[in-house]
Amino acid sequence: MPRSSVSAAANGGGEPRTARTRTTAPVSGRGGTAAHRGPTGDPLLVAKFSVPSVPRSVVRRQRLLERLTEGAAGPLTLITGAAGTGKTTLAASWVREGAAPGPVAWLTLEQYDRAPGVFWAYVLEALSRHQVELSDDVGQPGSAECVDHSLLTRLAAALTRLSRPLVLVLDGLEQLPVRAVASGLDFVLTHAGPQLRLVLISRVDPLLPLHRYRADGRIREIRGPDLAFTRQEATRLLRGHGLGSYETSVDALLARTEGWAAGLRLCALEMQRADDPAEFARSFAASQSAVADYLLTEVLDAQPAATRELLMYSSILDRVHPDLANALTGRRDAEWILAQLTRAHLFVEPINGTPWCRYQPLFAEVLRMHLRHHRPGLEPRLRRRAATWLADTGRLAEAVEQAAAAGDWQWACARMVSRSEIGQLLTGPEAHRLERALSGMPGDLAGAAPALVAGACALARYDTAGCRAWLDRAEEELHKPGAQPAGEALLALRLLRLFTEPADPAARRGRELTDQVLRQLAEAHPEFEALRRYGLACALQLSARPDDARKAFAHAAEGCTGEMTEGVRHRCLGRLALLEAQFGSLSQAEEHALLALEIAGHRSVPPTRRSGTGHLALASVALERGELRAARRHFDLACRAPDAGHDPVTDTEIALTRSRLDLAHGQWHAALTAVAAAGAPLRPPAPWSAQRVALVRATAELARGEPGAAIAVLEESGPGGPAHTLALARARLAAGDAERARGLLASLDRRPGAGIAERVRLRLLQARAAVLAQDTEAACRLLHDALTAARPERMRMPFTEAGPWVWHLLEQRPDLAAGHAWLLPGPARVNGALRTGGRPPAPVVVERLTDREREVLQRAAELLSTEEIAEAMYLSVNTVKTHLRSIYRKLAVSRRSDAVRCARELRLLRPAGGDGEVTSSG
Repeated sequence: MPRSSVSAAANGGGEPRTARTRTTAPVSGRGGTAAHRGPTGDPLLVAKFSVPSVPRSVVRRQRLLERLTEGAAGPLTLITGAAGTGKTTLAASWVREGAAPGPVAWLTLEQYDRAPGVFWAYVLEALSRHQVELSDDVGQPGSAECVDHSLLTRLAAALTRLSRPLVLVLDGLEQLPVRAVASGLDFVLTHAGPQLRLVLISRVDPLLPLHRYRADGRIREIRGPDLAFTRQEATRLLRGHGLGSYETSVDALLARTEGWAAGLRLCALEMQRADDPAEFARSFAASQSAVADYLLTEVLDAQPAATRELLMYSSILDRVHPDLANALTGRRDAEWILAQLTRAHLFVEPINGTPWCRYQPLFAEVLRMHLRHHRPGLEPRLRRRAATWLADTGRLAEAVEQAAAAGDWQWACARMVSRSEIGQLLTGPEAHRLERALSGMPGDLAGAAPALVAGACALARYDTAGCRAWLDRAEEELHKPGAQPAGEALLALRLLRLFTEPADPAARRGRELTDQVLRQLAEAHPEFEALRRYGLACALQLSARPDDARKAFAHAAEGCTGEMTEGVRHRCLGRLALLEAQFGSLSQAEEHALLALEIAGHRSVPPTRRSGTGHLALASVALERGELRAARRHFDLACRAPDAGHDPVTDTEIALTRSRLDLAHGQWHAALTAVAAAGAPLRPPAPWSAQRVALVRATAELARGEPGAAIAVLEESGPGGPAHTLALARARLAAGDAERARGLLASLDRRPGAGIAERVRLRLLQARAAVLAQDTEAACRLLHDALTAARPERMRMPFTEAGPWVWHLLEQRPDLAAGHAWLLPGPARVNGALRTGGRPPAPVVVERLTDREREVLQRAAELLSTEEIAEAMYLSVNTVKTHLRSIYRKLAVSRRSDAVRCARELRLLRPAGGDGEVTSSG
């Protein structure tokens, strides 16, 4: 392989790398230019003993210089890497800095030195030029083709007598792929004693027994990945070329060159000449720069014709398999050729110990340019051939990418539909990659297959309306007069319809698909059945059948057992966790949500396909337990999930959770604003969203102090499940209609199978009704039942929402608090039990009281009547009542005594007889 290259492009510049351009003065030793002769009779070239010059603009790479110094402390240091990685420049810089442990003998090797006699003649001359005293009996090689073993023995013996270390640098050892030379080197190095320090520079691993040197700890290696420029080094290279103001381009250059020294250097030179250096760096293409000339001359042109053809044909691939390369070229020896290229560090890298390999990006780009120039029109045919091989070996995403690059969209779509692979657009580790590959597909392609694939792509982007339009078009194609639609196409159509139809028809379609899916695709394409089960569960959820949906999501999750279905399992568990939280099964919800998040971290669920429902479920669990900080943390994470803002169901739940968080902080106005946005993403609105929105909105209206508005909201939404009845009963109680409230509660009491949340809230409302009826014993019994039901799940929020009467009752009956330390935070506990008189933490005043309201509250605390307050403050009675209603709303209470008590807890009142300013903690 010729070495007449722009070698000094690596590491910062310099002259082309040939013996003729080296400095003629040696670094040390005798400086004469007398031409000793080798065994062929030709003079030994003095320039080959000179250390290469190092340009001023070279980037000093301290980390590598230190490693070279460490290596030279031992017998052997090996520097290997592809052309232009900066091997020679690194070693020359190290020598010229004087970091070597002793004198340095440098020898640059060329292909003409392959004969063992010629090689050893040069080595002996290099040593003698650096004052290594070799006795006359060492001698000289008598023949170019072989070296007497006794000469090597005498040389090794002479080297054992060295009084200080001597470094011998052999640069370009890949030029000598001769086993006799390697075995001689091994012999001398093994027997020369500790003072000889050998530094080998090569593009390939030498034929030395490196495994033995590694096992004995006698070798230090600096390889291609070590020679790659770091970001800091690349930044210094740009500065050295006067491009310091373009340091923001470093990342783009590193991404394109992968730290290849010559590529960075040549690109910097191009940037110096460019009108817009930053734009050049962003759009840098190897085919438009000196990099192409370098790689073609230094690498490609040096290869045999068969190797050049294989490299060009396979350059269309992101990664290359020997069998695929054979399929593209019609050859049978691709494995051997690729192995040789890998060993030679010719920009071909193995992938994780597999048969696959990859080409350095710039090299691949140059190869493709060469292919298009020398074989015009061949690339699309190669890509179609590659697509077929990849698809037949189960690599669908890569196959579709090749077909897309060839512009053969019909083949890609027909393949996905006819082989029932369309479900992989919606789930599996390559789902996002597939959707991205198909994103450039024209919209005017004929036939049902492109329409079905386009519909699946739209669904993957949460565009159900777009999906529906594509499916309508596919259905037209499939049912044209005389058409004979394939079963696979009809099955794909029905599956996709499952996710785009209204809830009830979708649920029916999901059941109808069961037998057909199980019979045709269960083993070969498990994602089809997983998607069918998931779609059915979603339809049941949207049709306001939460209990059936919960079972369906659990059933769907159980059926997801492989990598291809992990994405579906992740979504099933997230939705299931949300439903479990709504039922009050908080521990189950937490378990399912955590598992959903764990699955989301797997490679089989692409980041763009991860759902925020797991975090939403954990936020709901934390809310029900009164852990507002945790609820806010998980809510914020859900809002940053990829499906937030795209998936209508997730967006509805986000809006409802935001409203519930606002309510938990007493911000009823913000809660009403948030709930107004809930359900809007669903078009047409689903029964599920309408009922959920009505429940949260009614709760916000109650917090606002408007039970009439809450009743109107609930009645307008129509009859619902137990949660709807509970909310209506609560609103009736707040409106003073206790009789109708008790009737609603009685109807629920007779209903079997209620969830934990429903049972707890039912008992609390019944207890509240008993309190209003002054039936304390019944109220205590019902409160005890509520506490007992809530205890396993630590469900605190229903008791906080119920109002102050709960805590009054607990104060009056300390026996009720026994065993319920979980109900309050630590400060309210004594020795693990609920402290008598303990109440929830004082509510935060989220809307500041006005000065006039604080004055009214102060008068009320002094036990003045409404009329007396009006007279003292020169106000009308109606104005005082208005202020009191506003105070009740802001303090989330319903009575004057509760307002005074709450104000004292929040230190909103002046001490008796005090003149201090009334302050609000809100």
